[in-house]
Amino acid sequence: MMKKTIFLSACLLVTLVISQAQPGKENVRIVVTPDHDNWTYNRGETATFDITVLQYDVPIKNVKIFYQVMPEKMDPIKSDTLVLKKGTATIKAGTMHSAGFLRCRVTAYVNGKTYSDYTTVAYEPLKIEPTTTLPDDFMDFWNSAKAKLAEVPVEPLLTLLPEKCTPDLNVYHVRINNISGHIYGILAVPKKPGRYPAILHVPGAGIRPYSGDIANAEKGVITFQIGIHGIPVTMERYIYQDLGSGAVGRYYITNMDDRERYYYYRVYLGCVRAVDFIYTLDAFDGETVSVFGGSQGGALSIVTAGLDPRIKYLVSSYPALCDLTGYLHGRAGGWPHLFTDDFTNKDEKIETSRYYDVVNFARFVKAEGLYTWGYNDNVCPPTSTYAAYNVITAPKKLELFLDTRHWTYPEQREMRNRWIVEKLLKKY
Repeated sequence: MMKKTIFLSACLLVTLVISQAQPGKENVRIVVTPDHDNWTYNRGETATFDITVLQYDVPIKNVKIFYQVMPEKMDPIKSDTLVLKKGTATIKAGTMHSAGFLRCRVTAYVNGKTYSDYTTVAYEPLKIEPTTTLPDDFMDFWNSAKAKLAEVPVEPLLTLLPEKCTPDLNVYHVRINNISGHIYGILAVPKKPGRYPAILHVPGAGIRPYSGDIANAEKGVITFQIGIHGIPVTMERYIYQDLGSGAVGRYYITNMDDRERYYYYRVYLGCVRAVDFIYTLDAFDGETVSVFGGSQGGALSIVTAGLDPRIKYLVSSYPALCDLTGYLHGRAGGWPHLFTDDFTNKDEKIETSRYYDVVNFARFVKAEGLYTWGYNDNVCPPTSTYAAYNVITAPKKLELFLDTRHWTYPEQREMRNRWIVEKLLKKY
């Protein structure tokens, strides 16, 4: 029995190693190349795409393709089927007469299998204007909410996590009071006596455990990585998976009929409360705090900076929750893609969205910011992210990685970390 168990374990290990060694890319690739190397056009200018279908990096002869051209996330305005005799073709996709993004999607049929890819080009993206509008009482509403939060004591509870500590860092699981319930997170603090700047890490969408930002803390920075759902962030992963498929599923539409009961009410205030907590730390330098996140976290970075003037720097990657009403105006809206069906297309939900749309917080950002995304992002469409970016009047820098979708290159991640750490440590 023991020999059989050992044999099965060995087979499982070999299978695991083999599966991990398999390449992530497919055998057939479609390359859709625009004729402008910066992927950006003037309104009225025709975009042309070269299409190549490759196998083993060699064009496939006589391959059949179907292509569609459309404003991103919208219905096609042009489509056709072609046979590429030499594996390549050039198509004139047309143009746009308003600022926005035009996408060319190509599907190829090879040996009975379907392959698909797309490229998205921009038309004067810095001229994209938001579709959402700013409520007259927007800041009154949020200032009142922050005043209510201020009446709640922070009451931090720190639990040392010895297994996560390093020779240079103490790492804690933290619980603090929020407007209702709690905020939990992972705090990393340098052991060496001194006063340090801080990074608040705000999370992407979903529900999961967190490990903290140890790497940046090792550089001489306090880091505090939070969850938003009011539960500890160090439990077994299956607990979060169960919650995500049950009680916390589709949280982003919970109570959207009421602006004071909407799920993100306590989330946005929880980010402010996390800054309150950082200010209680003896090791904090008392003035230099930043916020950092991607996707939903990119949204929360802008929201936190818009709500809290204590934020000095922010990093926002492909922010979600931007220009949510885009779909009501015939163009892409931001994640979570509301206002596309009868359930969300209600006047009260549309009205609530105006108080939570990242565009309206972006108008009040004073912190210097680094922003980054790509034109192919299909989760947080660049039409929506530019709508927020374009209303920011604070010092800002946009780093484009044109072909990225809802992910980042290693170089992009290194660039973000380097930028924020250099900003925080420049006076030390």
